[in-house]
Amino acid sequence: MHTLVLGASTNPSRVSYQAIQRLVHNGFQVSAVGLRTGTVAGVAIQQGLPVLDQVHTITLYLNPQRQNPLYEYVLGLQPKRIIFNPGTENAELAHLAKAAEIEVVYTCTLVMLATGDYAEV
Repeated sequence: MHTLVLGASTNPSRVSYQAIQRLVHNGFQVSAVGLRTGTVAGVAIQQGLPVLDQVHTITLYLNPQRQNPLYEYVLGLQPKRIIFNPGTENAELAHLAKAAEIEVVYTCTLVMLATGDYAEV
């Protein structure tokens, strides 16, 4: 299951950093996009709008204002699920996602991984 961490950071105190580490540790294929390049748990953080294939889940670590210019990119990846982590809730993007038949989840990726609820939908 391929997960895109959108809003990735190389800062160990950031939740996106921890999410990349835990996703990799749990055996998920991970891509990461952030403002700065770097590497976390062997995953290269890319900038811009990289072409990615078969993204199952996008887990967001961007506030709603930073999400707005990425709507077309996010929806164009045609994920099965978008996870809005705490602080990333965005009714407009959620509405667009639901209209495109993408599951919208308001929760924390780290909690889902810890409880075993991250499994494929």
